Amino acid sequence: MTRAPDSARRSPLNRERVLLAAVALADRIGIEALSMRGLAQELGVVPMALYKHVANKDELLDGMVEVIVGEIVRPEADGDWRAGVRGRILSARAALLRHPWAARAIESRSRPTPAVLGYLDSVIGAFRTGGVSADLTHHAMHALGSRVWGFTQELFPAPPGDAGLDPEPMAAQLQQLAAHFPHLVEIVAARSHDPGSTVGGGCDDQFEFEFALDVLLDGFERLHRRGWTSTH
Repeated sequence: MTRAPDSARRSPLNRERVLLAAVALADRIGIEALSMRGLAQELGVVPMALYKHVANKDELLDGMVEVIVGEIVRPEADGDWRAGVRGRILSARAALLRHPWAARAIESRSRPTPAVLGYLDSVIGAFRTGGVSADLTHHAMHALGSRVWGFTQELFPAPPGDAGLDPEPMAAQLQQLAAHFPHLVEIVAARSHDPGSTVGGGCDDQFEFEFALDVLLDGFERLHRRGWTSTH
């Protein structure tokens, strides 16, 4: 394990330094492998020194989430609620792509941290200051779901080794499946090619995410213009 430079280890330990080191360590080894002992070793201190700044691993994870959420840009959209919501969500996506473990950490928290609540409040505020009703905003937030954080569950996950398969065997496999599931195969075969995709082999992650986000925002905008309410 790579330890912090001697100059960094000699710096006074504080909560911010502990959290930033934990985020950097999780970026390297993953959230599952992160431990208080390993973090102490990274910082060049004894494990007990950490407990002066975070009471336990749960509090450490809460603080790490706060650091990640702090990276999200909250643009001022001058009443353009759509630009404000879109900008926040795409910034959240960028932050979570920089820290692949963060989505799981956010979902694992039993209670939202103040930073999480502040971010959600800012998304809702973008709707509301743009004139969108509280009623429509409530349902819009439900519709966005985890997309408000910039991630979703992929509908068409890639089969193991998909990127390394030869085109001919893949074509034969799709032809066999098409006899039973023609519409599904048609859609899978039509996907845009992106071998570096992180969700769903062959799909352009960013395009798919922004496409779905824009479809939702278009729908919210139409309902807003109609003066839609959930009561009729």
